[in-house]
Amino acid sequence: MAVRMLMVCVLGTLLCQVWSSAEPQSNEEELHVRTLYPWRNKGNGVVRVKRDWIIPPIRVLENSKQVPEDLVQIKSDKIFTGEVIYKLEGPGVDQEPKNLFEIDDKTGVIRSKRPLDREKYSSFTLKAFALSPSGERLENPTTIEIVVLDQNDNRPAFTQSQFVGTVPEFSVPGTSVMSVSATDKDDPMTENAFLSYSIIGQESIPANAVTKTMFGINNETGAIYTRDVGLDREVVKGFRLKLQIADMGGMGLTSEGVAIIHISDINNHAPQFSPDSYNMIAVENRKDYEIGRVNVTDKDDHGTRNWEAKYFISNDLDGKFAISTDPATNEGVLTVVQPLDFEAQNEYTLILLVENVNPLSNKAPNHPVSSATVVVTVVNENEAPHFKEDPIRIVVPESVDPGTLLKSNIAIDPDNSDLRYEISRDPERWLDINRDTGDITTRRAFNMRSPHVRNNIYNAVVKVTDADGVSTTATLIITLKETNDFPPQIFPLSGSVCRDTGRTSSGLIVTAVDEDFPPHAAPFTFEIPDYLPINWTINPVNGTHAMLQPLVELEAGEYAVTVLVSDSGSPVMSAYAQVNVTVCLCDSFGDCKSEAGALLGSSVGISFIALIIIMACIALLLLLLLLAVAVTTCGRRHHIKKGTGLLVGESEDDIRDNVFNYDEQGGGEEDENAFNIDLLWNPHDAPSTPGLYYPGVPRGKQPLRKDAPHNLPSPTYPRRPPADPTDIEDYINDGLEAADNDPNVPPYDTALIYDYEGEGSLAGSLSSIASGSSDGDQDYDYLNDWGPRFKKLANMYDPR
Repeated sequence: MAVRMLMVCVLGTLLCQVWSSAEPQSNEEELHVRTLYPWRNKGNGVVRVKRDWIIPPIRVLENSKQVPEDLVQIKSDKIFTGEVIYKLEGPGVDQEPKNLFEIDDKTGVIRSKRPLDREKYSSFTLKAFALSPSGERLENPTTIEIVVLDQNDNRPAFTQSQFVGTVPEFSVPGTSVMSVSATDKDDPMTENAFLSYSIIGQESIPANAVTKTMFGINNETGAIYTRDVGLDREVVKGFRLKLQIADMGGMGLTSEGVAIIHISDINNHAPQFSPDSYNMIAVENRKDYEIGRVNVTDKDDHGTRNWEAKYFISNDLDGKFAISTDPATNEGVLTVVQPLDFEAQNEYTLILLVENVNPLSNKAPNHPVSSATVVVTVVNENEAPHFKEDPIRIVVPESVDPGTLLKSNIAIDPDNSDLRYEISRDPERWLDINRDTGDITTRRAFNMRSPHVRNNIYNAVVKVTDADGVSTTATLIITLKETNDFPPQIFPLSGSVCRDTGRTSSGLIVTAVDEDFPPHAAPFTFEIPDYLPINWTINPVNGTHAMLQPLVELEAGEYAVTVLVSDSGSPVMSAYAQVNVTVCLCDSFGDCKSEAGALLGSSVGISFIALIIIMACIALLLLLLLLAVAVTTCGRRHHIKKGTGLLVGESEDDIRDNVFNYDEQGGGEEDENAFNIDLLWNPHDAPSTPGLYYPGVPRGKQPLRKDAPHNLPSPTYPRRPPADPTDIEDYINDGLEAADNDPNVPPYDTALIYDYEGEGSLAGSLSSIASGSSDGDQDYDYLNDWGPRFKKLANMYDPR
């Protein structure tokens, strides 16, 4: 491998040539490099490492105005064998930032094209190449390091536009307050970035409150500290310091800044009452309300815990009063927390103490704790009477006698006025109360079975009123104790017992009912009195039931057995009862049967099921007979001939209505329900001019209208409506035509159908009335008896 040689040429007056050691007989390649400005190279010159030559960094001063400026020239030994072309690559050439450096491809001279800024790029690493005209690389690339030298072209600057700190008042000299800081963009390894801090001005807040220098600063670290005594927050609130920062150890470029220092408060002032005596008024029987306020003064910082007051009451042993702090005004708010009694005490003298929330500083003056005296006067008011207990509880037996005293001395009045008592709620009216003394007594005995008694408790309400009309109520809770008031009663009082001697378990089960509640009810004791014949016995089944059995075989029949039943109450309540027992023969199920049943149940009789079938057949025959009679009766009604009654004769054209209900057609009708017999009434069938039928007047004697013709032949009216709905129009037209041609009626009358409306009516209709009989043999005087409604009708038929 050929040995490369790097020649550095100096284009100035100084030429330095460094040769590498090589073997004397070899034909190795050499590369000569010449260096400009040799004073920038502070190393040992060219160093040979592994048979390669390394160029020391090229140092270039930033912000140079001599641009373009030749920095270095490279040369290859290949120039002796042929043409060499030089190329340069790297940041500042063909990489960002571009166009800072260039190389002469013929001579190998590297130049800077623009002034460099170390604060942006402090160094550049470039690659130099030696190429043939065809682009072939003749040698390995050479690394060229360019270092930008710093100039003091940047002023130092504080990191904040304004620094804020706090120091307690009365701090001793040397107390650390705060630290400030600054930066410089120049090379920190040079004097250009060596900073120095200083205070160049001081202003007190308020102005001229303090004129001496109170603060100092460490010129290297920027720590601000106190230099003197006399920081009193009541005198000065703070300071404004004017700061300066300079590079090159204070000899270079400078900048200014501001530091604000606040003097913080310490609790060096105790609160003081102002004034120290107060008079307040409180109303008795009220609580949790404010009765007054007390004031204090404190020179410490307003709104801080050094200023906030905390109050105490030193002599309120009963805890009737309380005092709290109003956070806005720092006043002490005195309240009553327990009701006061004017009759018991009408005046209170309270001693109040005050201190700050924060402990008092040891730098505060040694003064005693401030105190104040408050005289509270209690105002009397009319108090409502109150019960000694509410609710009032009473325990009494339910069977207590009327007039028994249940409770006395139940209420008192703080004002010692006269009281009036009353029972305001007593749904069963069991209680009574003395209006003046309030003694509660029973009006009548209690009843545990009342719906107002629940769980043995009866509730009532008592009311008491004083002389001024102020009242209060209390609940009266009466607990009723169960007593044995009712004897048990046997049930059932009748039954049957089988006569069969083979039935050992045959007997009548009886029980008992008791209106009392436990423990005065079950278990029950059943027994037969000793003085009765011993034909029967009763044996208990359980606590509530027993079995009544005969001791000897008895004949079938009725027996009255006296049984004594007793409960378990205290005292024991007993009752006699007569149980009617039927001794009878029994079937296989143990049920009593009659003599006939016994006979039927024998082998010679018929069975019971057969008897039931026979009875059902007889009932069916009776039903069929009744149905036949009803059908026959209905048939006769439909065959009544015309003229034999009120019905129209048997005809295919006969049209009948069913039972009709008519509304009242005049005052005083007696017959509102029509009959199931109806009549088709029209002028053809009538013996005279058609008209309404007057109830109570025979048809042959119906009155005639003197303003209408009569005894003229009437046309034939249609008798039966057609079955086909399409012929209804013809049917109606025929009826209208017959009515229009009828000479016996006014033209406004049409074919009318009248139903039989019954007899005996006191009122009649005022429609058209005509009769075929002569009016000479008619007596119309009765029309005058029908009242003023028929006055006009009576005048029409008046024979005069």
